[in-house]
Amino acid sequence: MKTVVVYESVYGNTHQVAECIAEVARTKGEVMVVPVSGATEEVVAGADMLIVGGPTHVHGMTSATTWRGAIADAEKKHLQLDPDAVGMGLREWFDGLGTQQHARAVAFDTRFDGPVVFTGRAAKGISRRLDEHGFALCAGPESFLVDKANHLIAGEAERARRWAADVLETV
Repeated sequence: MKTVVVYESVYGNTHQVAECIAEVARTKGEVMVVPVSGATEEVVAGADMLIVGGPTHVHGMTSATTWRGAIADAEKKHLQLDPDAVGMGLREWFDGLGTQQHARAVAFDTRFDGPVVFTGRAAKGISRRLDEHGFALCAGPESFLVDKANHLIAGEAERARRWAADVLETV
């Protein structure tokens, strides 16, 4: 089975979760982990399983406005940006993606720890967009939590591995 893990990451947390998911996926077959800017139609078309994740900004997927705010915040707080934190976001990627997709898919996000009503969750929108593009969703969206300092909470990396194992077991 060929799995493609596509991620959008600002501070590196979503990238880290994507790598944890890929570790598990490698036990099932070939895996590509690509930032959203590298997830071309050809890369996606070759997947049996597509796993897509992004950070939660202002209750949903990132936008140009929230990206600018995150970058400004990183500079102000001296936070390091993910090396792939430039280029397009998931919204733009979905806008350019065809609708005749046939792979199975699932969505994840990273978000602040707290009730969803206060934090929102990008994975819900990612999942909806995957469905709109014809992907067969094989599990509900999942969130992995970060703290106020923008670091994955202890245990979330391992939880991402367990989640990936559960998702891939159903495929």
